[in-house]
Amino acid sequence: MNNTDITGGRILFRRSEDLVRITPCGKNAIRFEAFPGGKAIDENYTLMPCERGCEITDSEKSVTMTVDGLSVRLERSGKVTFYKNGRVILEEKPELTFESGFRHYEKVRDDTYYLRVTFKADESERFYGLGHEASGHFDLKGCSFDLRQVNAKCTVPFVYSSLGYGFLWNNPAVGNVELSGNRTRWSAYASKKIDYVVIGGSPREVSETLADLTGHAPVMPDWATGFWQSRLRYETQEELLEVARRYHRENIPLSVIVCDYFHWTEQGDYRFDPVYWPDVKAMADELHEMNIRLAVSVWPTINENSVNYDYMLKNGMLIDTVEGSNRVFDFYGPQAEIDVTNPATREFVFSEIKKNYIDKGVDLLWFDEAEPEIHPENFGNLVFSIGRGDEVGLIYPYYYSMMAYEGMKSISGEEPVTLTRCAYPGSQKFGSLVWSGDIPSTFESLADQVKAGLNMSLCGIPWWNTDIGGFYGGDTMSEEFRELIVRWFQYGVFSPVMRLHGSRNRIGAIKRNVKEPSGAPNEIWSFGDENYEILKDLILLRERLRPYIGRSMKIASEKGIPVMRPVFFDYPEDENCYSLGEEYMFGDDILFAPVVHKGQTVKRVYLPEGEWILTKSGETYTKGFCEINVKLNEFAAFVRKGAGVLKCFE
Repeated sequence: MNNTDITGGRILFRRSEDLVRITPCGKNAIRFEAFPGGKAIDENYTLMPCERGCEITDSEKSVTMTVDGLSVRLERSGKVTFYKNGRVILEEKPELTFESGFRHYEKVRDDTYYLRVTFKADESERFYGLGHEASGHFDLKGCSFDLRQVNAKCTVPFVYSSLGYGFLWNNPAVGNVELSGNRTRWSAYASKKIDYVVIGGSPREVSETLADLTGHAPVMPDWATGFWQSRLRYETQEELLEVARRYHRENIPLSVIVCDYFHWTEQGDYRFDPVYWPDVKAMADELHEMNIRLAVSVWPTINENSVNYDYMLKNGMLIDTVEGSNRVFDFYGPQAEIDVTNPATREFVFSEIKKNYIDKGVDLLWFDEAEPEIHPENFGNLVFSIGRGDEVGLIYPYYYSMMAYEGMKSISGEEPVTLTRCAYPGSQKFGSLVWSGDIPSTFESLADQVKAGLNMSLCGIPWWNTDIGGFYGGDTMSEEFRELIVRWFQYGVFSPVMRLHGSRNRIGAIKRNVKEPSGAPNEIWSFGDENYEILKDLILLRERLRPYIGRSMKIASEKGIPVMRPVFFDYPEDENCYSLGEEYMFGDDILFAPVVHKGQTVKRVYLPEGEWILTKSGETYTKGFCEINVKLNEFAAFVRKGAGVLKCFE
């Protein structure tokens, strides 16, 4: 094959449009790169390629690489086709006549291009993944998604296909993906290369390889599997402590209590306001005596009134812009954003966090605004230390979590947990606990979150959760919200982390220099006496489930198998399972079907092969659809017959 070099266990193919490089990347994994400038660039981003043997065969018309059961054929025209055990699973689609126009490039600046790759559509194919977004879809076939990071949308550019492969778009550029009926297309608006990895196998096999390629999550600490209490927001030290004391008095297990934003003096100061938080160390000590950990919100925003602003500006630690001011977000005044892609920024900011938070007893960090949030969303105007925003904009949360992980590990050596609003492939190895952002308090939102969480679970990031009850719009006095909070709490029991948060019945803030309203009480006694007893029982159920969840978290760490996952993950041969967006496996032995509709008292559930015990009655069910009565204080959970976890529900 002309212009082809197949030495060194890889394929290089040169044509006028681009230089193509194909390499083995891991078990059943092949990496494809195409360089429109004709010069190879050795940039892995967050990918950690694994050495793997391969077989390469060369013929007159094509060259083929085989890694385990996955093969790729590169034709003289430049066309690429992937095969799994001899069956076509992914095939490039030409954009021009005469079978030409494979891959498209338009120069943006210097050696940077708008680029895209297009594949043929398969009408039977279904897609899952891409992080979380409240799209209302479980199967993403037929959808188009922006590849960008914004509040309530976390882009992890990976999909699993029902044809039996995973596809990782290894490119942090802002772009788009179409999973439409006439094509599958991945685009980057400003990038130096096309770079993707195809992983062949079942969902379980693909997840294991994806973890090897992007990093394994640590084992979640036992304390993190309990109940977390939060609201917008505790405004004083005494207010937060009184909530913790009441949980303790009433013997309701509480693992973490969260101190939200504007506890600080200025955005970018990384310190408590001593007027309202006079003795943080004493507060933390009292919480620890009750076996409660303290989490504190940290934002990447900073303004010129911050004690750190001048130093960070002079030392290049803030996100710069091509044109105009560095104030890229307006939130109670124009704010700049810290550039965590710069190692010096990470070192300095964490030193401030350590001095003002960790050394005073704070146990873990909450990274809000972790995309980072910018307005207007002109990524091309941003300048990070590692490149322009339109080229690397998706990767910011990866470095943000890295800052917390490396800093916390250097202090205690223990695996930290960082609650964060965004992530990127590899964030999981830094202990990132991703949550789905500021979502509405509606039943529609709850239904969307169940589907979004299942899609996130396939992307290599097993620690995920939502604000129980949704974040905004919840009226604690309304009957609809009181019904919603119970249903969301039930979902929270069977989520990787169970965390109550939200802005309820917003009221004026007491802090003199802050106009941001605060939420009314959001504790389990805030939603009526009947609900209090229901929610308390759910927390106690979660407590009994913690050993089971801990074992599942260990498997997630070792094997990359998510705790919460679609039913088809465990039953890939059962076609019915690929449409089940409102039920899922929680660990190996629990199947949970959350109630997500207002007034719903009957839940239709599909059970895969085997014998299943309905936890609320002890009845045995077998494969097929069934209808379960679910009064407000009931839910539809099944345990695999013979599994020891059943005793937790007694």
